[in-house]
Amino acid sequence: MSIVICCSFAKIRERSVLQITKIFNFETAHALYGYAGKCRNLHGHSYKLHVTVSSKTPEEGYLGGTGILMDFKDLKKLVNEKVVDKFDHRLILSKAYLAANPNLGELENLEIWDIEPSAENIILYIKQELQGGFPEDVELVKLVLYETSDSYAEWIK
Repeated sequence: MSIVICCSFAKIRERSVLQITKIFNFETAHALYGYAGKCRNLHGHSYKLHVTVSSKTPEEGYLGGTGILMDFKDLKKLVNEKVVDKFDHRLILSKAYLAANPNLGELENLEIWDIEPSAENIILYIKQELQGGFPEDVELVKLVLYETSDSYAEWIK
């Protein structure tokens, strides 16, 4: 597992927004029931997840106190506990997929979902897991989940 740290300052909707981003990597396998393409078969990805949080900042000047929006160490701990540890080296299949392939139900590290584990559904699951876990003045504003080097799902608040 490797982690990259990034910080950006952007002008959005005519107000300043300060954001920090941490990047996480994990390995997960899945299959999509009812899909006509190759993703109907069991396969894995080396996922790369970008987690971006924001806080209200003054239009002018700097952050007070420690000058830290959120400690990267705390962001790492939260995302590892809520996401990476749950996904890394796991197989995610839907109940529908398992109903059609009951022999797979005894596999180790199997996570069974009610919905299909597409990149889009995985990122929505991650959003639900992370929201509410941040300090009061910090909010989750963006998630990017790469399945491959050139294909990703993105959620933006």
